Amino acid sequence: MLMWSAAAPAVGAAFLASTVEVVEAFTIVLAAAAMRGWRPALFGAASGLATLAGAVLLFGRLIDRVPIHALQLLIGILLLLFGMGWLRKAALRAGGVIPLHDEDTIFAKEAVRLGERGPRLKGSLDLVAAITACKAVMLEGLEVVFIVIAVGAGRGLLLPASLGALAACAVVLMIGALVRRPLSRVPENTLKFAVGVMLSAFGVFWLGEGLGIAWPGGDLMLLVSAALFLGAGLIGAALARETNVEIVA
Repeated sequence: MLMWSAAAPAVGAAFLASTVEVVEAFTIVLAAAAMRGWRPALFGAASGLATLAGAVLLFGRLIDRVPIHALQLLIGILLLLFGMGWLRKAALRAGGVIPLHDEDTIFAKEAVRLGERGPRLKGSLDLVAAITACKAVMLEGLEVVFIVIAVGAGRGLLLPASLGALAACAVVLMIGALVRRPLSRVPENTLKFAVGVMLSAFGVFWLGEGLGIAWPGGDLMLLVSAALFLGAGLIGAALARETNVEIVA
């Protein structure tokens, strides 16, 4: 059986990251459906999901052929860069330096853009809506695929990480189907902050594993690394907030 200390961070990181990406993709798909029709929007979304599923199967087979230490080293570097990028932006948003991500604004802009593409043809599949939905699902979904593979590869955690991502998709889509409006109340920046912390912690852990470092406490070092990155992110947000106040004043 998998240790909870290893599986829980993988599931948590996949769930939180997938929630952020699915909310963003849902907003665009919803705009396409509202402006051009549900049938082409759902067709485009389904096409994007099918493409992503094929990518997962392909990469899953290729990963098995990569030496474990080389894989851990590569994934560690990518995760660290990816996670610190998320953490940096989340800290700047929390400090007021960068505006918060607004799903209502994105929905409105996407609706205007789709409305400018001309009238919808009755009795035919609207390619504008289908392509828009497909592109949104694929772009956001590729990040989910990368995160799931990155946090799960090399330690037998692909299944738990995948379950975390699927759970996030189910939750967001269920809520979205009920409200049928942009999920603007989701604390997206808080989620991105948490994801940045967790991905950065995984990055340091895998990087050390790839270099042959024997972490004291084993998988528990993930929690220590996460605590350190959380502290650094909170300090960065506080400094950004103070700097922003001084500039405004």
